[in-house]
This record gives sequence, C-alpha cells and structure tokens, in this order.
Amino acid sequence: MEADNPAQIPLVSYLRLGSRPHLIANECTNCGARFFDRRNACAQCGKREFTEVQVENGATLKAFTIVHRAAPGIPAPYVSAIVETEDGTSVRSNVVDCDPDPEVVQLGMRLKLTTYPIGTDDDGTEAIAFGYRPA
Repeated sequence: MEADNPAQIPLVSYLRLGSRPHLIANECTNCGARFFDRRNACAQCGKREFTEVQVENGATLKAFTIVHRAAPGIPAPYVSAIVETEDGTSVRSNVVDCDPDPEVVQLGMRLKLTTYPIGTDDDGTEAIAFGYRPA
C-alpha cells in the first residue's frame, strides 16, 4: 500500500466514504422518521419497516454548546451541535473548522458535511469521522 493513499474506514456505520462522503439513515416506510442506529420498530409510529436513504450534506445549525472540558486526549474547546439537514434529518455532530466562540457560532448558520481523519492504526488504515463546517 502506498503511504500517500492509505486505506480508510468510517468511524460510524452510517458514514459512507468515497468521492462524495454522505450519511445514510434508516427511514420508516410508514411515517418517514429517520434514525442512524438500528431499530426494531419506529420510535415515532411503531411500525417495523425501514429503508436506507442518503441524507443531504447541507445543513442548518439548530442547537449547540461549546464544550470546554473533555476526556483526556480530546482537544477542547469544541462545538457540539444538533444540525438539521436540507432534507429535514436531525444529526448530532460537532461543528469543525470553526472558532468555538459564541460570537462566531450562530444558530441558523449554514453548514456542510465534512470528513476528517481521527487516527491511524499500525497497518496504516485511517479512521475517518464526520462533522459539519461552515458552508
């Protein structure tokens, strides 16, 4: 394997990598509620049928907090947020590539999905996380 082209794996199962990274949600076929984790039944309507759907990459910041204390090895401060994608999906994520300052981070700001490496194993495989950055 070439050093400048390492293998990559997503940190979470619902992140799809490639030329246009995106998230995949499980959508209830009855009511349209979306979930990123596996479900036995929809928390909205109780039905049990789901289909996988691609989530839009554009988003709007709906809620956030600036975290000043984190676990060892996690750089702080950082912005933890809830964003709403252009298709109405609610995503819990961090806002990255943005100064963690309440004068900069504003409710309603436009965001875009991004990915970034968070570590490399002994074989050179990169773990890739996702976040949202200002659009």
